[in-house]
Amino acid sequence: MGHLEGKTAIVTGGGQGVGQGIALALAAEGAAIAVIGRTPAKLEATCELLRARGARAEPFSCDVSATELVPELVERIAGSFGRIDILVNNAYDGAYGPLLSMTDADFQQGFRSGPFAAFAFMKACHPHLKRHGDGVVINLVTGAMVRWDLRTYGAYAAAKTAVRSLTRTAANEWGPDGIRVNAVAPHAASPGYVRWADTNPQEAADFCASIPLGRVGDCEADIGRAVVMLCGPDARYLTGATVPLDGGQANFD
Repeated sequence: MGHLEGKTAIVTGGGQGVGQGIALALAAEGAAIAVIGRTPAKLEATCELLRARGARAEPFSCDVSATELVPELVERIAGSFGRIDILVNNAYDGAYGPLLSMTDADFQQGFRSGPFAAFAFMKACHPHLKRHGDGVVINLVTGAMVRWDLRTYGAYAAAKTAVRSLTRTAANEWGPDGIRVNAVAPHAASPGYVRWADTNPQEAADFCASIPLGRVGDCEADIGRAVVMLCGPDARYLTGATVPLDGGQANFD
């Protein structure tokens, strides 16, 4: 029996990549999973993988940018599963590129799908996470937040820096409620990374060479398992932290 047996986790952006890897890792420890994303076929594919491992999994189609829909969605999930113990805010749909190439809408979309969405889910989940005195929130951020050279990453880093601040604030305010809130900043072999690496093999090789452990993380085995640890009893005194899951890479230049 896994140490998350009997718990329910919400994973946004769970249809592929890092979100799917986290969902699989949580399910391996016994958690039931509510998989949230925009594409029903991808959500159902993740749920099939989870069910094949014996986990309860249900898909919930939602664009997290539509934050006005989040409270009703969270209550629907709570009604279906009976409880919510873990929230993973992974979904993000923002723009990349030089600042002058972006419209206001491009820039704002990163905030709608990032900190605004995370805030909406955290608020809606709070009473459920508080109920059993051991709720956990994991927010996905990025190592780009601490780069000195932010060319083409400015809008992304700005949105994720807001998520990091939100994480620390909630950890401070919700600790008395028995809720721990942490962030992780991963390097992962997501579908987006794989497409980029296939198109830019030399850049990808240089990128991997800059990682002391010599590789990009696996979505489940490296990122998902680390999230499992953060959600479990071994991390019960850790809150308000940002954990770099980047193989030791120094993102300061």
